[in-house]
Amino acid sequence: MNIFITGAASGIGQALAFRISRPGITLHLCDINTEALELTAQESRTRGARVTCHPIDVRNRESMEDWLMDQNIPRMDMLFACAGITGGRPPADLDGISIEREERVREMFDINLNGALNTLLPAIRRMRTQSPDSRGMRGRITVMASVAGFVAYPGTPSYSASKSALDRFAVSAAPALAQAGISLTSVCCGFVDSPMVARNRFPMPGLVSPADAAQRILRGTLRGDRRVIFPRWLVFGSRLVDLLPPRLMELYYCRQPSAQPAGMPDF
Repeated sequence: MNIFITGAASGIGQALAFRISRPGITLHLCDINTEALELTAQESRTRGARVTCHPIDVRNRESMEDWLMDQNIPRMDMLFACAGITGGRPPADLDGISIEREERVREMFDINLNGALNTLLPAIRRMRTQSPDSRGMRGRITVMASVAGFVAYPGTPSYSASKSALDRFAVSAAPALAQAGISLTSVCCGFVDSPMVARNRFPMPGLVSPADAAQRILRGTLRGDRRVIFPRWLVFGSRLVDLLPPRLMELYYCRQPSAQPAGMPDF
């Protein structure tokens, strides 16, 4: 079985690699952090998996296409698109206003949305050409959205928007792909204890370990869920708050520590 993972050098991508690794599994791992990617590969090999490493930036459409469509790899059974970044608003300017830096906004969309599409679309194209397995499946794809995609959060405008777009695309496209024997799952989770949130200096409700997250994600992927959500109370609460008129929603969200200037790291 051939399983592809982007963002495999740390966090959820790394945890999925460890969770899946066993004899009979071949992992194709991608990340721009070459050294950390190799550490993931080494640990996965000790668990019995065969591993190949691909130091690619998911923003590079041509390189991603070449990797994902490589016909030397006989089949793509599963794909986990985990590469992504986060970050908040910078410190306030001299006028006391804090607005996301333009270059950061573009980077957020380039990685979280365009990078995911550079991963997702070639995978769909490839899986459509594959023969179905004994259960009629041509392949399974999982993308990492976020509970932040359910809210218009003032502390992370571009992150919330990029994850919302990714989730909506995945859930909307899933029914048609299911008819082609391809399962598409969107993961909308809260805080995962990974390097992405390590610099946060505020309470992170519902924080889960990468191993726990990987277990939930893999289970939902194998079930063919349209969405995997956790913790449920955080997701449901976020969706309820988002039903409020924007002005009322802001009264709550703008008081949160993570919504303040420099409340979240502006990487």
